[in-house]
Amino acid sequence: MTMYRILGKRGRITIPLEIRQRMGFSRDDVLSFTENADGKSITVTCEKIPGSRKEAAAKEQPAESSLFDYLNSLSPEQQSAALVHLSVRLARRQGGDVHAGA
Repeated sequence: MTMYRILGKRGRITIPLEIRQRMGFSRDDVLSFTENADGKSITVTCEKIPGSRKEAAAKEQPAESSLFDYLNSLSPEQQSAALVHLSVRLARRQGGDVHAGA
């Protein structure tokens, strides 16, 4: 099934509801975008970040571990995804325009 969406002037698109439901994407998920070798397509992946609200609901972190200990325990990919997620949240709180860099 092919679905089309128009890229807005700020570079935003809406992922169709049917795809979000099928893929299990939901609000506050962190999505990564990887350009494929053909240069004409991308792969979108829902990143699983330990400690996110979803993960926290399923499992609490021990009180004796510090935030820095926890972040240092993550893989480089998880640290990068966490940084992106937190940067977006901070920019939104400060009323900034959140978009991909050029």
